[in-house]
Amino acid sequence: MTIKTPEFDRYLQSFDYQERKDMKIHLEECLEMYAKGEIQLIDIRFQEEFDAWNIGFGDHIPLHKIPDRLDEIDSSKTIVTMCPHYDRAEIARLYLKLNGYNARYLTCGMLGIVDFLRGDKARDYMLKLTKEKNNGYYY
Repeated sequence: MTIKTPEFDRYLQSFDYQERKDMKIHLEECLEMYAKGEIQLIDIRFQEEFDAWNIGFGDHIPLHKIPDRLDEIDSSKTIVTMCPHYDRAEIARLYLKLNGYNARYLTCGMLGIVDFLRGDKARDYMLKLTKEKNNGYYY
């Protein structure tokens, strides 16, 4: 049995080195773009995983709920999907890409964020987010 998916066929036929680069986002670029409000960061893990731990910023839309919650995704921004590593994030990214979104996945995954944002780095980044949301002023 063959299932034809024209959008996926077209995507595969046009896949090249530039797309291979464009589909990924590295941590430093992701954090900078998020602080500037240029991306929507989406944690796509199951609810139970999110309840056990989360990073404290970004949105949470479980992978299996994305088709029903597209109205919560900002098509004017680059969408960055994330999970602990990147396997499910790539599934979400591809689904969003095939539905017309500019989507990328976080290469280091959420475990990379957790490892990077420790101690002073966590404090400084959260202060940066506060400052960006308040037009340059800390409250």
